[in-house]
Amino acid sequence: MTASMKRALIVIDVQNEYVTGHLRIEYPAVELSLSHIGQAMDAARAAGIPIVVVQNSAPSGSPIFAHGSEGWALHPVVAGRPADHYVEKTLPSAFAGTDLESWLREQGIDTLTVVGYMTHNCVDSTVKQALHAGFAVEVLDDATGSVPYSNRAGLVSAEMIHRTFMVVLQSRFANVMETATWLAALAGQPLPERESIYASNQHALQMRARMA
Repeated sequence: MTASMKRALIVIDVQNEYVTGHLRIEYPAVELSLSHIGQAMDAARAAGIPIVVVQNSAPSGSPIFAHGSEGWALHPVVAGRPADHYVEKTLPSAFAGTDLESWLREQGIDTLTVVGYMTHNCVDSTVKQALHAGFAVEVLDDATGSVPYSNRAGLVSAEMIHRTFMVVLQSRFANVMETATWLAALAGQPLPERESIYASNQHALQMRARMA
């Protein structure tokens, strides 16, 4: 990692709702992503990288994330580790209606490493708003996760949702990598590069041509 980068680790909505509640993460397996989230938090603390914990809240009586409920509570993987800043939100993006951006500016942060849940909702929304606000963004793809959906538009598995969003984020919005790669970068190894929309499309066309 370059000396000019000043990072913060953004830990989004690692709450019981996603582990033992009504929205259990299915892909990657929640036990795996929780382990990687803990590893990232420990490494960030050791490296002096500020940690921001984000918690989603819904009104009392809501079927999920009702404020004060067991599902709303932070999972022990996060609750049992120290953080430098806490953000409570009611919308998908951790920036929406919170003090997150102002706090990051005060700390001189220019790069965000994002972990947590869910890949396609709060992680995606936070990443895109961060990019639009001028931050560089990294996403640890095995420290996030998705659930399956079925609605009027169709049926999609958790794996398909997660993989699709990771490919899209890597094409423009974030530098997507595994937790092990990020940990190695903290130890001095080079980071992989974020790709581009054009390059991602060209790679897909080339792969399709080879398979024809």
